[in-house]
Amino acid sequence: MGKIVITTIQAPTPSVTKMIEMGRQQSVGTIIVGDNKTPNLVWPDEVTFLSIDKQREMNIDLANLLPENHYARKNVGYLTAISQGAGFIFDTDDDNAPLDNWQKRELRTQARACTHAGWINVYRCFTDEHIWPRGLPLEYILNNDSIELQKNTVAVNSPIQQGLANGSPDVDAVWRLTLDKNIAFEANSSILLKEGAWCPFNSQSTWWFPQAFPLLYLPSYVSFRMTDIWRSFVAQRCLWAMKHGLVFHGPEMFQERNPHNLIRDFEQEIPGYVGNTKICKILEKQNLTSGLEQVGDNLHRCYESLVSAGFIPPQEMKLVEAWLLDLSITMNAKSN
Repeated sequence: MGKIVITTIQAPTPSVTKMIEMGRQQSVGTIIVGDNKTPNLVWPDEVTFLSIDKQREMNIDLANLLPENHYARKNVGYLTAISQGAGFIFDTDDDNAPLDNWQKRELRTQARACTHAGWINVYRCFTDEHIWPRGLPLEYILNNDSIELQKNTVAVNSPIQQGLANGSPDVDAVWRLTLDKNIAFEANSSILLKEGAWCPFNSQSTWWFPQAFPLLYLPSYVSFRMTDIWRSFVAQRCLWAMKHGLVFHGPEMFQERNPHNLIRDFEQEIPGYVGNTKICKILEKQNLTSGLEQVGDNLHRCYESLVSAGFIPPQEMKLVEAWLLDLSITMNAKSN
C-alpha cells in the first residue's frame, strides 16, 4: 500500500480533505506532518497525524535534529511512511487537491523520451503558455529551441515521477510578479528525461518508489524556496547513477495556492537564480557509483560536494547522516 505525505500548519483544508478521501478510495493512507502551529485535531482513521510532540517522542534521531517551524520536518513523514511498508510515497502539499483523474501510479510507466541533454522546460510539452517551473535557471526561460521527443511512448521503470498541477502551478516569483494567471495544462503524453537532461521538480505532486526512497531527503539549511528544488537536482544526478530517468506526467492536481509574500519568495529564490546552473555542473562532475545499493552513499557524496562548494552550510551533513542512519534502521526493521 502506498502513502500520501503532507505537511501543514493549518486545520484540514478542502484540498487536504479531498486528498485524504481520494486516497481512501484507492486504499492509500495519508500521513500528516505537523509543526508548532498545527492544531492538534482528531483526524480520520486512515490518517496518521504526527504532532510535533509525537515527533519528539519517536525513535528517530533526525526528528530531534530538524529545525522546528520548518518544511523539512516532512522528512519525519517520509521515514514514517517507509516504516509502515509504503510501496510508494505520493509527496504533496496542503494547498494541492487531486483532480478526478488522480490515481495510483506504478513504477513502470509509459512516456515519450526526450532525446537531448541540457536544461529542459518540461512545461512547454504540456502548454503553449509562456511559463517555466520554479528552479529553471532564468537564462533559459526565453529559450524557444524545440524539445526533441521520440515519436512513440516507451515503457520505462521510473522511481521518481512528477505530476503537474493546474490552477496555480509551481513557478517562481519572477513569473508570478510579471505573468501570473491560472493555467490548465494539456493531458499530453508523459515525458522521460534521460541522463544529462535537467528539469527541476517539486514536492507538490511527486511519486517516489522504494528504489528512490533515500533521495527523499529535504535539506534544512537552505532557502525554503530551494529545499525541494535542490533536492530534485541531487535526486536527478543519483537517478542517472541508477540508470534511470525522471518522468513528468500531465496534470493530476489543482493548486489553490496558500497566501504568499511574493517579494519574500523572490528573496528566498535568489540563491537558485544565481546558483542552480553552477550546482548542476558540480553534481555532473561527481563520480558516483552505479547500482541501487549505492544510492545512500551517492546522496551523501552529492551533499558533500555542495557543502564544499559553499552552497550548503556544513551543519547540513549531520542531518544527512542522521537521515541515512534512520533510513537504514527503518529499512532493516521492516525487512525483519
